[in-house]
Amino acid sequence: MTHIFLMTDTISEGYIILITGLFIVFSGLLILTLFFKYGMPVMLYVYKIITKGPDKKVSEISSKVNNQFTGEIAAAISVALHMYLSAQHDNENAVLTIKQARKMYSPWSSKIYGAYRNRL
Repeated sequence: MTHIFLMTDTISEGYIILITGLFIVFSGLLILTLFFKYGMPVMLYVYKIITKGPDKKVSEISSKVNNQFTGEIAAAISVALHMYLSAQHDNENAVLTIKQARKMYSPWSSKIYGAYRNRL
């Protein structure tokens, strides 16, 4: 029985992998560029039409102002949020103590013995 070993050129395999990888990366970049250039404006336009209603044009829509919402109300809300978020966290000591763990030597985990066993 004869064994035939296929000899492949590793350099040509490297070129194939290189070209395939470059093709995947640059085609992905091209697809993302096309999506952000053409797809996003279309999606945003459709979103504006859906949320504002089909009867109105996007240029006709104006923002409504609530005259009852004053600066005092905004300040009270911001102070309440600040107090709530700062009360959640405890003030802890920032001192970090690192103790080195003592490891016992074990021949079972030694890599030297594993290297000699694999050569036999």
